Amino acid sequence: MPDDEEPHLGQAWSELTAVGVRPHLVVTEFVPFRTWAERGTWRGVEASLRLRFTARGAGCRVQAEGEVIGSGIYAAAALTSGLLAGRAIAADLRKAGRLMAHRADG
Repeated sequence: MPDDEEPHLGQAWSELTAVGVRPHLVVTEFVPFRTWAERGTWRGVEASLRLRFTARGAGCRVQAEGEVIGSGIYAAAALTSGLLAGRAIAADLRKAGRLMAHRADG
């Protein structure tokens, strides 16, 4: 997500992923402090991610749901990506937590 703008519904950007692809991403649902959903597309692969936030003490609990689908020659890559997505999402959430904690401290 671009650093120079606030998150909003319909926001679009591209970013380089850990596996070296650069999908086009769009925010599809955004309710501050409640939900965040985005859809990413790259060639014949489409992925969706929805995060739900629940307040817990001084922090929050995050529930993540995602799906990766592919068509044509990208179907096998999408299946493999879907199997590995849980670990990638967890790593991204840990990174986001560290960034948020740094912003809160600084």
